[in-house]
Amino acid sequence: MATKYIFVTGGVMSGVGKGVAAASIAKILQSRGFSVTAIKIDPYVNVDAGTMNPTEHGEVFVLDDGMECDQDMGNYERFLDISLSGANYMTTGSVYLSVINKERRMEYHGKQVEVVPRIPMEVIDRIDAAAKKEKAQIVITEIGGTVGEYENLLFLEAIKMLKLKHPKDVLTVLVSFMPTLGAGGTEMKTKPTQHAVRNLNSVGIQPDIILGRASYPLDQKRKEKLQFMCGLEEGDVISAPNVESIYEVAVNFEKENISDRILKKLSLKGKSKDLEEWQVLVNNIKNPKGEVKIGIIGKYFGSGDYILTDSYISVIESVKHAAYAWKVKPIIEWLDSDIYEKDASKLEELKKLDGVIVPGGFGNRGIEGKILAIEYCRKNKIPYFGLCYGMQLACIEFARNVAGIKDADTTEISPKTKNPIFDLMPEQKILMKEQRYGGSMRLGAYPCKLAEGTKAFTAYGGENISERHRHRFEFNNKYRDVLAEKGLVISGVNPERDLVEIIELKDHPFFVGTQFHPEFKSRPLKPHPLFKEFVKAAAKK
Repeated sequence: MATKYIFVTGGVMSGVGKGVAAASIAKILQSRGFSVTAIKIDPYVNVDAGTMNPTEHGEVFVLDDGMECDQDMGNYERFLDISLSGANYMTTGSVYLSVINKERRMEYHGKQVEVVPRIPMEVIDRIDAAAKKEKAQIVITEIGGTVGEYENLLFLEAIKMLKLKHPKDVLTVLVSFMPTLGAGGTEMKTKPTQHAVRNLNSVGIQPDIILGRASYPLDQKRKEKLQFMCGLEEGDVISAPNVESIYEVAVNFEKENISDRILKKLSLKGKSKDLEEWQVLVNNIKNPKGEVKIGIIGKYFGSGDYILTDSYISVIESVKHAAYAWKVKPIIEWLDSDIYEKDASKLEELKKLDGVIVPGGFGNRGIEGKILAIEYCRKNKIPYFGLCYGMQLACIEFARNVAGIKDADTTEISPKTKNPIFDLMPEQKILMKEQRYGGSMRLGAYPCKLAEGTKAFTAYGGENISERHRHRFEFNNKYRDVLAEKGLVISGVNPERDLVEIIELKDHPFFVGTQFHPEFKSRPLKPHPLFKEFVKAAAKK
């Protein structure tokens, strides 16, 4: 069959949920028997997301091939239970860079290279390349930003060009916000969405389906008004209300027969609907048999009590996946390590938690407070899970307080420390000296060999695994034997370069640290083994 293209755009405001909507549609079509892949287009001049600040852009998600990309790529992988590649992600910067490099190589044979049509054509070529690589029958592409913005005009132009070339194979979905006014917010307004549709019409695109994002379901009157004012058929306006869990979105969409609408418009015949496992997941989420309290000691906090949860979205979802598997409700509490540095007595609050996570991060803010918290978890047998930086700090805490190396540190924080438990690799030192920060980290999937008899080996149920990385500083093997003699268990090692990947402690309910980021490979129906064991220990299952 000819490749089918579905584009997901956003209207009225940013953060309207395009990524979750795109992932949900992809999951639904996958359940109908189609091979589906998903692509994200970010309207940034950055070549990738690696140099973006998480407080502004959210989490940097890493793929197997090392591509640093937008957090929505994580949603696609989690919903579809597949591993995507860098071919599924592009930015304005990467598209322009590719076109410029082609021009330098004379691939345009000396012709004048103009923004239109060359940039939209490059976008289309990349979409087709991803479809071919993934052997996908249907490609779902999310266009970042909001319709009407200058930044994504060229991507909308690509939709128009593709639609002209393949009129029966292209479908456009608009995810648009429906504000509510009046006492109690009961009066839902459609006018902003009508304007969003006109913005799309102005560049030659007519949306085929509108997903109405709102705090509660759209009533029939609003649907009919949007259908009439925006030139849509009956059934083309789908309600997308707020839900308890993002995994409920796909179930809600199918209740309104979205897949039937899509298949009809694309002249496709799919298998009967099969979201049974997804429905079981949603039922488990809605009917927990207990709860588990997990504290996350983070860095990316906003002002006051506002937490930038997008900075830790994969960690949060991984905790949820594991909790759902044990049929308990995850209660996540955010902890500021700066408080522990100012007042160590505040560490007592950790006793109220069932488990503690120190996730990845960079920089020195709140580090000593995190080390104090790790020490408290170690001594008080509170399940602890250190991810990347959290593993590094756990090793430093152990070196200082168990092995007696009082000035143990990482050269990231103390470049002149006499006892660098973590340090840069030689090749990384060269890149950092040249101020080439992008790509200066160990990125992507690397193999790891597990030691038998360890918690990690038990969790994975085997010896050889592969996990994704995003870090610069590595465990210094000069201290390996010293710390091992004092009881630090090296339970996972990269066999290619003998790099420490996992550490743990014996005689503790759960005390594990990983140099890699296990959160990038967790799925709602397949929780990551280490997160599952961590939550099991925390929930005392």
